[in-house]
Amino acid sequence: MLVLGLETSCDETAAAVLKDGDVLLSNIINDQIEIHSKYGGIVPELAGRSHNERVHRVITQAVQEAGVQLRDIDLIAVTMGPGLIGSLLVGLNTAKGLSYGLKTPMIGVNHLEGHLLAIFLQKKIQFPFIALIVSGGHTDLYRVSDFGQYKLLGRTRDDAAGESFDKVGKLLGLPYPGGPAIEKLARKGNGKAHKFPRAYLEKGSLDFSFSGLKTSVRTFLNQREQEGRITLTDEDISAGFQDAVLEVLVNKLISACKRENLSRIVVTGGVASNGALRMAVQKEAQCWGFEASFPDPVFCTDNAAMIACAGYHKFIRDQSSSTDFKELDAKASLSVE
Repeated sequence: MLVLGLETSCDETAAAVLKDGDVLLSNIINDQIEIHSKYGGIVPELAGRSHNERVHRVITQAVQEAGVQLRDIDLIAVTMGPGLIGSLLVGLNTAKGLSYGLKTPMIGVNHLEGHLLAIFLQKKIQFPFIALIVSGGHTDLYRVSDFGQYKLLGRTRDDAAGESFDKVGKLLGLPYPGGPAIEKLARKGNGKAHKFPRAYLEKGSLDFSFSGLKTSVRTFLNQREQEGRITLTDEDISAGFQDAVLEVLVNKLISACKRENLSRIVVTGGVASNGALRMAVQKEAQCWGFEASFPDPVFCTDNAAMIACAGYHKFIRDQSSSTDFKELDAKASLSVE
């Protein structure tokens, strides 16, 4: 079965062709960093407009690279949420047009399910496992029991981890996106030079909170500016901030494994590309005898290959697709449970 995946939930215009759920024939990702960097963050209207300008070109490139034609596609899988409504509508309406014109079935996919299953693009992992989705829009812990069987264990109550990286990066005057820039600076800094607060919330909670940490960094920078002297370098601040985020992520991830009595871990989402996070998870997992897996960085960022993968398994599982386009609508908020 050939699946065409489409992803336009935020600021990546992506298309991919996947064969039989695990043979990736093409994976095209067109980001919008250049467009949004001047604003220090994503501008929804510009994101939607950019998707509209690029989506057909990206699809054509994906199909050509896969060595197939659109008429060969057996299923179209498209992200229907969660995400930016304007961006989602571009992908969804494009998929509907293709489905109608080609008489090819289509299926709506939850973006988060795509992240949860991205690991299957490169390896088969045994169920059940604990998954941490850590990205610019989400920081969630799930128990993944099988394809389509997900239990939410914890989520962020305010800023997502990736969002906090971007906001602190902006406070430091770093280019957008802030995550990679902070990671680069942190390599040269001393994370112990200043200990920023860790928000563990109430005892036993697997939820996250990063807004207080962001405020703490802002307060520290304001004090440094008022004092007129550098008491801590940007490298040290980046390292201290990153350590605070990673410590909470890793500790709650391990706590989830213990609570659910599971030893397999998957860390996915854009922030899962962070080298320091990968090292911290691997180190702690080894201490407890757990097995940690990470998608390759190209599958951590928003991509259409993971949407094609999730769509394939959803179709095989339910043996259902839709030609009634009224049933498929963009949803800014969408639970994966």
